Amino acid sequence: MAVSLPGLAALAALLFTWMQVGQANKELRISEQGQITNRFNAAITNLGSDSLDVRLGGIYALERIMQDSPRDRATIISVLTAYVRRHAPLPEKSAEKQRSASPDATPATDIEAVMHVLAERPLGGDDVLVLDLSRTYLRGLTPGTGRSEFADADFRESDLSGADLSHANLAGADLDGAVLRGTDLSDASLLAAGLAEAVLSDALLTAANLTSADLESARLDGADLSGTYLNSSVLEKAVLQDANLTGAQLKSADLEDADLSGARLNSAELTLADLTGADLTGADLTGADLTGAILTDARLKGAKLNGVRGLPPSQR
Repeated sequence: MAVSLPGLAALAALLFTWMQVGQANKELRISEQGQITNRFNAAITNLGSDSLDVRLGGIYALERIMQDSPRDRATIISVLTAYVRRHAPLPEKSAEKQRSASPDATPATDIEAVMHVLAERPLGGDDVLVLDLSRTYLRGLTPGTGRSEFADADFRESDLSGADLSHANLAGADLDGAVLRGTDLSDASLLAAGLAEAVLSDALLTAANLTSADLESARLDGADLSGTYLNSSVLEKAVLQDANLTGAQLKSADLEDADLSGARLNSAELTLADLTGADLTGADLTGADLTGAILTDARLKGAKLNGVRGLPPSQR
């Protein structure tokens, strides 16, 4: 027993030290959470300031908290998206005026800052949270310097005309009824995105991925879709008048009753596409592949058909 006493004393001392360290860590975590709560409250207070500089400080303080505290990311994202909806709402105009207006505005500095924070937010366990940015006025937006992350975001009926969304990740995003006139979406991912009745007139969509996207009744007149991936996409009743679809991939796409008059479809891949009732008047189909395409009631008057593959003789 005498021999074992020093060992027992050492064990007791070790246990006591371990308990002290555990208590210290617990107190440290409590202190850190208290500090984060104080920082959060101060940032929220700053968001309501009349001073732009103070509001910007609040926005970037929330960004820092989002980086430091993963458990608070969902709350901060909800706060920031609510801020955008409140401070950049869609103007109360008729739908026709909204669609025809030119993209000549840019977001306020604080809105641009919030969108930058959201576009480059850290992704993790809370990245499944949907960004609700519906019915917002974001013309001329330039959200980030890299690949903006807006996957599954809700942009329904929002105005993003003239925005720079090149390389953005908008996979699964809801853009139904959105106005994207002249928007740069080159190299963007719009995989399975909802764009029904969206206005994409004169938009830049070169090399964008629109595979399985819903573009029913969308306006794409004058848009640049060269090299764009539109395989299995829905373009029923879409307006693609004078659009550039050179080298576009439209395999198994639904183009029923679509307006493709004057469109450039040089070397486009249209195998197994449904072109029932489509208007291809004056379209340039030079070198296009129409193997297996459905062309019932399609109008090809004045279309350029040199080197077209898969076109039945009766359609020439």
